[in-house]
Parts: sequence; structure tokens; C-alpha cells
Amino acid sequence: MKQIDSDQLRDLLKVYFIMGSVNCRIAPAKVLKEAVAGGITMFQFREKGTGALTAQVKFNLGRRLQKICRANGVPFIVNDDIDLAIALDADGIHVGQDDTPALAIRQLLGEDKIVGVSAHSLAEARQAIADGADYLGIGPVYPTSSKEDAQAVRGTSVIEEIRNSGITIPLVGIGGITVHNAAPVLAAGADGISVISAIAGAEDIALAARGFVHEVNLSGS
Repeated sequence: MKQIDSDQLRDLLKVYFIMGSVNCRIAPAKVLKEAVAGGITMFQFREKGTGALTAQVKFNLGRRLQKICRANGVPFIVNDDIDLAIALDADGIHVGQDDTPALAIRQLLGEDKIVGVSAHSLAEARQAIADGADYLGIGPVYPTSSKEDAQAVRGTSVIEEIRNSGITIPLVGIGGITVHNAAPVLAAGADGISVISAIAGAEDIALAARGFVHEVNLSGS
């Protein structure tokens, strides 16, 4: 993937779908295909939690999901697994505060990959930017059950604080976001929203994705 600028990345972050096999009621490939049909703009393969796949089985699923993304022009991001990101030649990687620092990842992956970092405070945001992050995932905004290791709920205050400090890096909100509570996240200054269960666990996945696309576009109009 060619290096992209911040404005392009803002567009790609609008509806950022995150999913692994543990989040799905049906086959992950089918979930992703339906989410793509609904208009998701970026995808992150996050294979974590109780019952998560490992080793070759995880790699095989990642490769299958990546092919779906590539066929549809959707960037494929790997969560917190540098070896997998390199092996698949993923479009980028997303890491948390307890994972490998963005600075080291950038040196391993090169300048043409997207590097996202989770941040829960202004100080963490500044450090991630100094380390070379391309975008920040801010949250958890609302209570979430999708992540077993989720931090304390932050609301929209951290997003607002980062924006009020003059930081312009692309931001995406994450944690318990639904179509009904997405608007305040975007109003606070996020460029997009990250979603796990509200899409992966939906009865009609494509319809759920379209709902988020509509909500984000509405906030930008």
C-alpha cells in the first residue's frame, strides 16, 4: 500500500471495523464480506480473548480476511502482532500502550505502513505521536464487553482534550459505540468510530455497517 496522508487516513477511519473469530456468531469471512458490503472503510484483524485462534490457524484466517479486504480496497490492519503483520504484508498494525512502541514498529515495518496506537490520555497521545503513530484510537468511550482487558471508561473527554490541545492527528473513538451514541464521539473531534460487537454481533451485519456510515456522514455534513 502506498503511503497515505492524514486527510486520506481520516476518510479511511470513518467506520473502522475490528473483529476476530471470537467476536463472530457466523463464519468470520462471511461477517467481513457483509460488513464490507455495508460500507466499512477500514478493517482490523484482532484475534484475542478466550478461545482465540493461534499459530497457523490464526495466520490462515488472517490471510483469508486480508484477501477479502484487498479485493474491495479496504485497508487490512493487524492488531498487536508484528510477526503476523510482516508475514501477511498487512497495510498496517495497531498497538496498545502495553505493546511494542510505535517507534520500534515503524523501524520494523517501514514508512509505508499505517501505525495506529491506543491512547487513554493527552500524555499518551503526545508520546504516541512522538513515536511516529499515524492515528490514535481513543477510548474506551463507553462501557464495552468486547475487550476483556478494557481500561476505565473515558467518555468523550479525552478526545475533546486532545483536540483542544491543538493536536490534529487522525483520531478514532472506540469502546461501546453504537449508532445511537456515535454522534457525541464525532462531535468531540473524532474523525471516525471503531466498532466490534455492534457490527460483528448484529443480526443484519451489512445493515448495521450502513447505519454507522450514515451516522458518520451525517456528522460531517
